Parts: sequence; C-alpha cells; structure tokens
Amino acid sequence: MLAGLAAGLLALVVAYFLGEPGVDSAIGFEEAHAPAHEHEVELVSRSLQSTAGLATGVLVYGIAFGGIAALAFCFALGRVGRFSPRATALLLAGAALLAVYVVPFLKYPANPPSVGEPDTIGRRTALYFLMMVLSVLLAVAATIAGKRLAPSLGTWYATVVAVAAFAAAIGLAYAFLPAVNEVPGDFPAALLWRFRLSALAIQATLWGGLGLIFGELAERMLNPKHATGRAAPAAN
Repeated sequence: MLAGLAAGLLALVVAYFLGEPGVDSAIGFEEAHAPAHEHEVELVSRSLQSTAGLATGVLVYGIAFGGIAALAFCFALGRVGRFSPRATALLLAGAALLAVYVVPFLKYPANPPSVGEPDTIGRRTALYFLMMVLSVLLAVAATIAGKRLAPSLGTWYATVVAVAAFAAAIGLAYAFLPAVNEVPGDFPAALLWRFRLSALAIQATLWGGLGLIFGELAERMLNPKHATGRAAPAAN
C-alpha cells in the first residue's frame, strides 16, 4: 500500500500537468456551447476539484490497487515462472495495466467533460466495467491455460497459444458488445486525442511506478543480498 501511495504521487503529478489542462479546455467548450439559462452553480469549485479532489481520488486509487497488487504478488511469486521479486512485480504491473485499463480503454476510451449524454451514464459505466471484468477473467484464464500447456508444448509455444486465445476472445467481446459514440460533431479532435493520451499516461505512470517501487521493496525484503549487490562481510 505504501508502494501504491508512492505510485499515486507520481500519477498525481502527471494528472495535474497533463490531464487537468484538457479538462479545463473541455469545460470551457461545454460552457461556451451551453445556453445561458442552463449554466449550473458549482457545488464544488473547479480549483478544489483540480487540487484536493484530484489528489484524494488518485492517491486512494493508488493505495487500494497497491493492496490488491500485494495479494496478487504473493500468489504469483514462484508460480508464473522463475522470476525474481522485481521481475514478478513488474510483470504483474504490466499485466494489470493491460487487463484492467488498456483493453477496456480500447473499446470504451476515456472522455472529457461535455462528451456523453447524462441519460446514458449508467449504461456506459456498466459496459465499461463489464469489459474490464471480462478482460481480467480472460487474462487469468489465459495464464492458467499457458501454464497447463507448457509441459506438452514448451513455454514459448504455450505462451503464444495463450496470448492468441486471449486476443481472440477479446476481439469477440469487442465485436459483440455495443459501441458508444456520443462525441459531439464539433468537439475539437485534437483536444479529445490529448485527453485520452493523458488518461493513458496517468495509468501507465501509476502501474509502472507501482511495479518498480513494489518490486524494489519486495526484492530488498526477500533477497536482501541480491538487492544491495553485496554479501554481508564475513566474520573474522
């Protein structure tokens, strides 16, 4: 959880400097295109949202996923291959980034304010979480299948088969789940692109930082001699 907090701090910096300008621009677009009588009074000021609110959300997210990642690491260490604690942590972080965020993101990408109909927010949220659950379950199934096929096919071919099966199943999910396209026709394409790239950068920073920091801490705890690069001095 401490590693998740540290990774959350890194992601917070990226979110503030890359994500918030896009949010401000999208809010400005929304206000400029809204009729005068439809402007709503802010219950929480924009300055508070972009500072304390943003920090609370990102750090709580990082701490929560840090705890979940620790449980996954304890289960995976020594079971997914003969990897060191550092490599195991980084491998899990990369897999989590792919399954938890990138795969759902490619089907239902992040949208800034002013994109999306208020009446469909429940449906859009349900579809996104359904895609995320499917991605995680399929990733776990592919990992189990790869392990079971390894004795007969070898590690390399078992991995190729498992990855191909995962990609095929995700492709079917993409094809059968309904698409959501509620971007206004006059919304700036460059702004939408920058916002989605910043959302991806935030998640990559969070999961990459978590994998590196947690892996270093786990390495120092489980293999202290290897982590420091030197053995303890011999007694005279």
